[in-house]
Amino acid sequence: MLGMGAFRILVKTIYLEWKNQQSEKINVIIYGAGEAGVITKRTISQDKDTHLNVIAFVDDDTSKAGNRIDGVNILQNTPEVLHRLIKQKKVEILIIAIQEITPDRKKEIIDLCLAYNVQVRNIPPVHKWINGELSLKQIKDVNIEDVLGRLPIHLDKTLIKENIEGKTVLITGAAGSIGSELARQIIIFRPEKLILVDQAESATYDLELELAEKSHNFYFRTILCNITNIERMGKIFRKYKPDIVFHAAAYKHVPVMEENPAEAVLTNIIGTKIVADLAAHYHADKFVMISTDKAVNPTSVMGASKRIAEIYIQALNFELASRQQHEILPHTRFITTRFGNVLGSNGSVIPRFQKQIMGGGPVTVTHPEITRYFMTIPEACQLVLEAGSMGSGGEIYLFDMGKPIRIVDLAKKMIRLSGLTLGKDIQLVFTGLRPGEKLYEELLSDEENTIPTHHPQIMIAKVREYDFTLIQQHLNELQHLLTLQDNDSVIVKMKRIVPEYVSNNSIYERLDKISEPEQS
Repeated sequence: MLGMGAFRILVKTIYLEWKNQQSEKINVIIYGAGEAGVITKRTISQDKDTHLNVIAFVDDDTSKAGNRIDGVNILQNTPEVLHRLIKQKKVEILIIAIQEITPDRKKEIIDLCLAYNVQVRNIPPVHKWINGELSLKQIKDVNIEDVLGRLPIHLDKTLIKENIEGKTVLITGAAGSIGSELARQIIIFRPEKLILVDQAESATYDLELELAEKSHNFYFRTILCNITNIERMGKIFRKYKPDIVFHAAAYKHVPVMEENPAEAVLTNIIGTKIVADLAAHYHADKFVMISTDKAVNPTSVMGASKRIAEIYIQALNFELASRQQHEILPHTRFITTRFGNVLGSNGSVIPRFQKQIMGGGPVTVTHPEITRYFMTIPEACQLVLEAGSMGSGGEIYLFDMGKPIRIVDLAKKMIRLSGLTLGKDIQLVFTGLRPGEKLYEELLSDEENTIPTHHPQIMIAKVREYDFTLIQQHLNELQHLLTLQDNDSVIVKMKRIVPEYVSNNSIYERLDKISEPEQS
């Protein structure tokens, strides 16, 4: 019996070794010869089903160069060394196994690999390893966010905690990309209550399930409601009397709002007015509005609607501040935060490109020269919390979005990150600018139009002040025009309120000539 058993094990071992040798190996470089790099190499070696073959370590530490780990050479990481290895050894995969790597260095490595059509993979942080051990399945492809190479944001967590801890916080648009991430980050600072308002049933339910798993030490409530429903919103404010309101509810898609200007006005302007007025009436301490860089010199209905909402918020803040000088009343401080495109948000370019790549293409880009500013959802929400904490009322905070990125370059990198070859595996097609779309977004960090703050990535915009009575009259007239169902009249009124609103690639360009700015 022992002889038969040993014979079977011997035959199986020989067969597996033979099969392993017959299979085509994929040459791999591990970037990082530290502890994580060694664990990565041994994880690959111990997996009998893998076709990966580690041919070298590369490391920035010159003292490690020339040594060997498990029979594998350690080479100093230079572009020349990587180029030679990739060419001579036909390397197909590079695994980044350094836990503490700067975004700029990571981007440099990824860009070099993409230039040679080498796939780049990451190992997760140690705290995500299963039972403290790295699994081969945990080594994943890098995300497009890694290609941006942005430095991490450093927050004043003490200030944010003082602003939120023990308070009742209300978020509108809570089930959206920004609103839901705000909720995730706010619960870290232990609010007394978190009230989440959104009109999207399925997304709200998903958020409720997610937060229910984390709600051991705080109270939260999800409420289905459209912010334009003044009676329902009034009931919510009466019941919960929030200390802080984060207003993220808005329509955001430029082409859609160009086709439906009345809805843009109703939600983005009138809805904002309703929530802001209720915050003031029920003496909320702070009201933080999420705006967009498309409100700067707007060329679209969406951008103009957000700019008008900004104007009303600022005017209301100054009006309440002036009243406070004569009456002893709590004063709600109204703060606006303005930033550009958010990577991975609902309906953004990244999920669309991913879907097109998975479907075999083509990948569609509107224009070869179109550029946009990008930041990640967590980055945007972190800066919103920081700005909301530091704001004293009336400010429009701008976020440093880094350098603008050409959308066509983003698409090409996403294709290469997917292991595909442009022009061979998948096509790139230009479709033309959509209605209301800009070729270039405005720079948010223009030193002549901004004031620095203590945070290097947050600035305050210099904008003109509007008379509250006059802007209130404008909004009443806009609301009346909505009942006429005449889009042209609505657009003309918006252009008069915001003289810098000049339509681009839109049917409303013809109205630029007949609209004259109103006196303000």
